[in-house]
Amino acid sequence: MAAGKVCTGFSMPYVAKYSATGGTVTYSEAMRLARGVSVEVAPEVGDDNKFYADNIAAETAPGTFTGGTVTLTVDGLLEAAEKFIMGLPAERTVNGVSVMAYGDSANPPYVGIGFLARYMSDGVTTYTPIVLTKARFSQPNTSASTQEDAIDWQTQELSASLMRDDTANHEWKWIGADCATEEAGVAALQALLGGDQVTP
Repeated sequence: MAAGKVCTGFSMPYVAKYSATGGTVTYSEAMRLARGVSVEVAPEVGDDNKFYADNIAAETAPGTFTGGTVTLTVDGLLEAAEKFIMGLPAERTVNGVSVMAYGDSANPPYVGIGFLARYMSDGVTTYTPIVLTKARFSQPNTSASTQEDAIDWQTQELSASLMRDDTANHEWKWIGADCATEEAGVAALQALLGGDQVTP
């Protein structure tokens, strides 16, 4: 009997602009978010719908996905990715300093979010591309601490709301076929997110 797959890593978080026309979903402008530290996907599911007969639950229809959140912890957003996922306007100059302005003109787009999960099974390592088909990022928190005797490695936490996409099947997650190398996994991830990677 084959060994089960054990998750051993997370890497390569990507985003791409989501669009839907007539039930067809497409992605564009795929780009790397940052270096990945961890990810947590928390789906929300409706209650089971039970049918009772002969004084027992005779049939049940399982609850369906209604939404959820994904929390991505990264080393720190790449500048192009921050502008993209937060829908920030073009940079402007304030007193000779170029700034990215968060305000009423910021309009976070709907995006697809992708990443690689690394697994090991019976001593063999594989990389699985995973795509959350439709999401929208919330405003990120800002926190920083001064350095003491040793470097305190400080990460950035990003949160996004998950939705079902606009296809007839209302999909919310894709799990690609296992890849033998991380490079092959990244290529598959980029293909799923439109095949037109933009390097920030």
